[in-house]
Amino acid sequence: MDFELSAEHRMIRDQVREFAEEEIEPVAQELEDEHRFPAEIFDQLGELDMMGVPVSEEYGGLGGDQLMYALVTEELGRVSGGVGLSYAAHVSLGAKPIELFGTDEQKERWLRPLAEGDEMGAWALTEPESGSDASDMDTTAERDGDEYVLNGSKQFITNASEANSVLVKAVTDSDAGYGGISTFIVDPEDDGFEVTTIWDKMGLNCSPTCEIRLDDVRVPEDRLLGEEGEGWEQTMKTLDGGRISIAALSTGLAQGAYDAAESYADDREQFGKSITEFDAIRDKLVDMHRKTERARLLTHKAATLYDNGESVGQESSLAKLDASEAAREVAEDAVQVLGGYGYTEDFSPQRYYRDAKLMEIGEGTSEIQHLVIGRELGL
Repeated sequence: MDFELSAEHRMIRDQVREFAEEEIEPVAQELEDEHRFPAEIFDQLGELDMMGVPVSEEYGGLGGDQLMYALVTEELGRVSGGVGLSYAAHVSLGAKPIELFGTDEQKERWLRPLAEGDEMGAWALTEPESGSDASDMDTTAERDGDEYVLNGSKQFITNASEANSVLVKAVTDSDAGYGGISTFIVDPEDDGFEVTTIWDKMGLNCSPTCEIRLDDVRVPEDRLLGEEGEGWEQTMKTLDGGRISIAALSTGLAQGAYDAAESYADDREQFGKSITEFDAIRDKLVDMHRKTERARLLTHKAATLYDNGESVGQESSLAKLDASEAAREVAEDAVQVLGGYGYTEDFSPQRYYRDAKLMEIGEGTSEIQHLVIGRELGL
C-alpha cells in the first residue's frame, strides 16, 4: 500500500486549499448569517476547473478520479461545510449520474454545462413521507405519447433552488417494486416544477435545502436517464460515490475544527503557560487528531477502491459512518477547547459543530450505514 499522494493529487489539493483559505474562509460565517448561496464562489470554482473533477475531459470535466474529488471536497469542507455540501451534491448527485448512465446526447446537453461550472445540478430522491426508506416513493411518471408526466413532491433536496437540472426519481411501474423506479432529467424551468420551501436549518445555511413539487411536469422521453426501471440500481451506484464525498466533507469539517482548536490552544495562556501544556487539553487535541486521521484513511481507502473498479458498498458506508461521527465529535471538542469563546460566532468551532450533525443524517443516516455494513458482513 502506498499512502503517498501523487504529485498531481497534491497539486490539485494545494490549489483548492489556497483558494478556500483566501476566498471562502474570510466570508464563511457571513454566508451562514445571511443564509446566502455563494454563486460567485462556484463561478470561481468553475474557472479553476473544479466543478467536474471526476467527470471525463470529453464532457468538460477535469478527468480526475474519486480520490482527487475527495481531496477537493475535504478542502472545501475544511473552511465551509455549506460550500462543501453544495459542491458535493452538484458533483456526485447532479452530474456524475449523467456521465455514468446517460446517452451521448444527454451528456453533451446536460452534463457539459455542469462539469464546466456554467450550471448547478441537483438530485431528488427523498420524499416527505419516505425518510430512510427512500424506495417508498409516491412520485410518479406516467407515459403519455413521447412524453412522461411527473407528479409528486421531494424533500430535503440540496441545491434545488439554484439548480439548472434536477435528477428526479419517480415510479414508472407501481407493480414492479424496486424495478419500477426510473430517473428523469428535469429542468426547473419546466411548467409545473416549483420549489415550495427553502428550509432554515441548524447549520449549512449557505447551502439551500429545499422541498419541490412536481405538478403535471411534462418531460420528453429523451430526458429518461438510462432505461425504465433502472432508477434504483442507479441510486445504489450513485450513493457509493456520494457517501465517499460525504466522508471527505466530514473529514474536512473535522480538520477545520481541529485546526481552530489547536491554533487557539497555542495562543491561549492560563496560569502563565499555554493551555496545550495542560494534560486535559493536550490529550483532547491528540484524540481529535487521531479521529480526523482515521476518517481520512478510511475515506482515501474507499476512494482508491472505487477508482480501481472494486465494489465499495461496505467501504463507502464505513468511511461515511466513521467520518461523520468523527466530524461531530471533533467539532464538539473544539468548542470545549475554546470554552466560552467556542460558543460565540466570532470563532468557527460553533459553525463546524452545527454543520457536522447533518453528516450523520444525509445520504443515509448512521443507523442505515450500520444496516448496510451489517449486510455486507453477512450479519
